[in-house]
Amino acid sequence: MKDQCFPLDEPVRDNCVWVLGAWVPCGIWPAVLLVCLVGCRNFPTPQESYVGPQLPPNPTFEQIASFINTNSSQIRTVVADQASLSSPGFPTLRSQIVFERPWRLRIRGETSLSGLELDVGSNDELFWFWVKRNEPPAFYFCRYSDFDSPTSTARRIVPIDPRWLVEAVGITELNPNEPHEGPIPLAGGRLEVRTRRSTVEGTMTKVTVVDAQYGLILGQYLYDPQGRLVASALSYDHRREPVSGLVLPRSVEINVPQSGMMLRLNLGNARINEPITNPSLTWNMPVYPGYPMVNLADPRNMSGLSVVACPSGPVAGTVAPSVDLGGSSQAGLTWIPVAQ
Repeated sequence: MKDQCFPLDEPVRDNCVWVLGAWVPCGIWPAVLLVCLVGCRNFPTPQESYVGPQLPPNPTFEQIASFINTNSSQIRTVVADQASLSSPGFPTLRSQIVFERPWRLRIRGETSLSGLELDVGSNDELFWFWVKRNEPPAFYFCRYSDFDSPTSTARRIVPIDPRWLVEAVGITELNPNEPHEGPIPLAGGRLEVRTRRSTVEGTMTKVTVVDAQYGLILGQYLYDPQGRLVASALSYDHRREPVSGLVLPRSVEINVPQSGMMLRLNLGNARINEPITNPSLTWNMPVYPGYPMVNLADPRNMSGLSVVACPSGPVAGTVAPSVDLGGSSQAGLTWIPVAQ
C-alpha cells in the first residue's frame, strides 16, 4: 500500500469545495461535515503504558478476527459526555457522543458562548445533519432506505455511508464470510488485513491495520472499486474501560480525501455499556425552528444548489493519490480543502 498522505495547505478555488467530481459552494458543506471529513498521519502506535490481552505470535486471520470481534461485539452502548470535536479552522466544540447498536449514533457539539452548534444523528431508519451557522439555514436528513438506492440523490451530496462513522470510532468487526487477504506484515509491528465488500457502488476494499502485539485497530482505509481512497480513520490512545474491560480509542481522526476535510473526535473516558438516558429524546430526529427540513433523497430539494462542473485538468499539487489494490493504479481525484 502506498500514497496514504495528502497535503493540508492547498488553496480554495472560488470559495468552493470539491465533492465527488464537482465544485460545490461552501454553503452546503457544513451539512455533510461529519461524512466529508483530509490529511494524513503516520500509522498511530499504541502508547507505551497500554497493557491488555495480546495476540499470539504470527497470528492467523482467524485469530485476529476472533480477537477484534470478541471486543467489538460486546460493545452495546458508548456514552462520551465529556468529548470534543475539532476541525482545522474551527473552534473546538465541547461534545456529547452516544452510540447504541447497531447504527444509532448521536454527536452534538457546543461552545460555552454560543450554545449548540452541531447536531448529527442516526437511528434505525434515517440520519440527519444540522449546523447552526449553515447558509442558507437548513436541517438535512435522509432515510437509509432511500440512501441505499444506487440512484439516490443523497449519494451525490454525502460521499460516504454515514454508518461508517460507527466503524471509524473503533466499533468494527472482521466478517469471516467476506473475502479477505492477509494478515500482511508491515513495518513497526503492524499487520494489514484487506477485506472485499459488495456495495451498490461495486466492490469496495477495506484495509484494516492492527497492532501485531495487542490487536488494537490503528487504521481503517476504505477504497472504491477503482482503488481510490474514499475515507480513512486513524485511532489513537487506546484505553481499556475499567468496568467492562473492553477497548476503545480515546481519539479518532476521520478523513475523506475527495472532500478535502478532516475531523478529530476525542472520546475522553467514554463509558461502555451504560444504559442510555432519555432514549426517545436521544434517537428521535429533532426539529430546529427556523431551519427548513431538506430531504437529501428528494431531487426537488437539490434544485437550488449550484454545482459547477470541474475545470479540465487538475490543479497543480492537488491530486489525491490512489492506491493499487491488485489492479492498475488509477489517477486520483482532484480535491480542494474547504474555506477556513
